[in-house]
Amino acid sequence: MLKGLLRFVIAIIFILSGFVKAIDLVGFSFKMEEYFSPTVFDMPFFEKFALPLSVFVVVLELLLGFMLLIKLKLKFTLSVLIALCIFFGFLTFYSAYYNVVTDCGCFGDAIKFTPWQSFIKDVVLLVGLIIVFILYRKDFKKKDAYSYSPKKETGNKFKYILLAIFTVAMILIGAHGIVHEPLIDFRDYKIGTDLKAEKAKISKNPSEYKTFYSLKNTKTGETVKVNQDDYIKETKYWAEGSPWKIEEGKNESVLIREGYKSEIVKFKIEDPNGTDLTEQIINAPKAVLIFSYHPQSVSPELLKQLEAKVKAQGATVVYGVSTLPNTFKTIKNTMMDGTAIKTIARSNPFVLVLENGKIIDKQPAEDYLK
Repeated sequence: MLKGLLRFVIAIIFILSGFVKAIDLVGFSFKMEEYFSPTVFDMPFFEKFALPLSVFVVVLELLLGFMLLIKLKLKFTLSVLIALCIFFGFLTFYSAYYNVVTDCGCFGDAIKFTPWQSFIKDVVLLVGLIIVFILYRKDFKKKDAYSYSPKKETGNKFKYILLAIFTVAMILIGAHGIVHEPLIDFRDYKIGTDLKAEKAKISKNPSEYKTFYSLKNTKTGETVKVNQDDYIKETKYWAEGSPWKIEEGKNESVLIREGYKSEIVKFKIEDPNGTDLTEQIINAPKAVLIFSYHPQSVSPELLKQLEAKVKAQGATVVYGVSTLPNTFKTIKNTMMDGTAIKTIARSNPFVLVLENGKIIDKQPAEDYLK
């Protein structure tokens, strides 16, 4: 039947969405931190609770999706899912309209959505859920819905057993991703990735951007947006005595043509003086790198043990990479953007091993020391 098929499709979408986030709960918590940041909802107090909140949201999404699939507490399940869709629809619309969070993380790193695509997805799901609710409304009103029936009780008991097994399995998968690394790596930095080859693809097919200047006429107060090419061509905007002035802080870089997409474009490591060491690292026969996106929270003793072990590996290049210039004591300090570090691996700290630019291993510090 149509209503059964629609219910099945929507349930699978919620389960898949929750599953890819459950695999990488730490990654999803980074996305939650973006929403709490000063540039979005300005609620920095909640950033420290991003991980437990992520766990709650993902578990709720998975359980409700599975309950919808097996038709357990259908009215309650549909009602909560509709409320969730309305809530996340608001978040995705806000992100899209104000262009503050470029990827909602709805399907983790497995499927990337633009903000407007995320909003449309939420609207479609909301409409689908409302249709399912209407189609099943007669089932909610059955007189014997709360009466005792041995057959019904046996059926519900089996459903609860299935729900319990599903819940335990998802908790184990999520816990593995938090303690170690995600069981399935959807990121561009998965083991086997050749950073050198990826950078060559990016260089061969780069994305093109244009700068749009915000100009204000000091005589009339009129404001206009002009791209960099037109700005150069039109002498009235920059000739001596021109009333048009560039408004500082309001210029925009706009994507004109999208080239080869890869997070590897952000892989740039510099020494504390700003010297780019990326080429040296990806061309080394073997490079062992310790990364930390939040070195302030790392135990000095743990770093000491890590440094001792990586130095004993006999690698051509051994560097410590963090957001601060003096994190490491016995190996050379280098620096990288914190967000870019989080993209490579979720643990803090973690160890990345390269051979001629190819990722052959990456592990959380505790696993690497075992």
